[in-house]
Amino acid sequence: MTRHPSPKLAGYASVAGVFLVGALASGRPELVVIAAPFLVILVAGLLTTEAPEWTTLALDVERDRLIEGEAITLTVTIDAERDVERVEVVLPLPGDVAVDDGDAALAFHLPAKRRCTVSVRLRFPRWGVYPIGDVHVRAHDRLDLFRDDDRLDARRPVKVFPREEALRAIVRPARTQLHTGNQVARRVGGGIEFAELRPFVPGDVVRSIDWKATARRGSPWVRERHPERNTDVVLFLDTFSDVWTGTATTVERAVRATASVAGVYLERRDRVGLVSFGGVLRWLMPGMGIRQDYRILEALLDTEVALSYAWKGIEVIPVRTLPPKALVLAVTPLLDERSVGALFDLRGRGFDVGVIDVSPVVAGPEPDDPIDRLASRIWAMERDRLHRDLRRIGVSVAEWHNGEDLQRAVWEVEASRRSARLVYA
Repeated sequence: MTRHPSPKLAGYASVAGVFLVGALASGRPELVVIAAPFLVILVAGLLTTEAPEWTTLALDVERDRLIEGEAITLTVTIDAERDVERVEVVLPLPGDVAVDDGDAALAFHLPAKRRCTVSVRLRFPRWGVYPIGDVHVRAHDRLDLFRDDDRLDARRPVKVFPREEALRAIVRPARTQLHTGNQVARRVGGGIEFAELRPFVPGDVVRSIDWKATARRGSPWVRERHPERNTDVVLFLDTFSDVWTGTATTVERAVRATASVAGVYLERRDRVGLVSFGGVLRWLMPGMGIRQDYRILEALLDTEVALSYAWKGIEVIPVRTLPPKALVLAVTPLLDERSVGALFDLRGRGFDVGVIDVSPVVAGPEPDDPIDRLASRIWAMERDRLHRDLRRIGVSVAEWHNGEDLQRAVWEVEASRRSARLVYA
């Protein structure tokens, strides 16, 4: 705790000094009488004022993990051994945080040995990590001659995860793994998903006979099924560039889309990994379960645009991060040549690649200036050409505009994959 003289103390001292000097200079004792009240206040304040002794000074955060748009309550508890005339509590907040209830700056009287609790409810509109907990406390004495400043360094990061969109369907992989999961394999084998009916041949097990079809046709027929397998999914998040698209940036939308897609795949018992493009190349090994979901969300919270001219290709990524037969689903605005080149490289290495194009195009009327209108049309033609080039090599692409449902883009990727000529091993 640090003690500082208040402006009142300096003012009283200055006024008393002026009158005393005037009395000495002019020889008029009545000026001393005028200075006496100020001297009494100064002496009384110096003799009676003591620094407060906090018995309790604590900050309680309701919870430190929440979804963007949710609110939490912060509670400051304080009491002291001595009576404090006025206590000011200030809780500095990041710029994006909104106060729903209460006030981030409070002032109140604190009686001796009586606990006081103040609360403020905060709402976090955007995902990210918010450092909360640096509380500033200032105590004023009865005569307001001194100010005692204290700071509660109880910093506790509040992690706000991106809100996930509800997806009813996802992109099906071209090839599945041998492990059991919820993905229906294209091959025929033991499972519960119906594939086809065929005549019975020697070597078939009796329990595979479809007795209804056998009774109708008068000869044994066998019901074939698709086995349920899992798949390896690697999500590629492109943060080389960030463009404002009306209500959110492309990076904000890409992070929300990546979190939504990862959550659905993990619910289906698939192995999901993450590779983040940007100024720094980062990756997360594929894994399963709720712990992997939290790992991915934690990694997404650190997503930011970092300017860098140094770029290393995907060859530096560990082999285990890009396992064979993996489905690579890229979430990118397709604005940087390095991320586009990486997609062509991945497809050239034989990976099953799909792209959700987080469109940087802002909906609205065409520009009035003819040069701007021409530039906009040329840019749109170049993006269409890039989409065609990607589809020509077997990469499914869907453009996701701001304000549209993410499910529509996922359906479009899946539809283009069904019509593409891919060779499945």
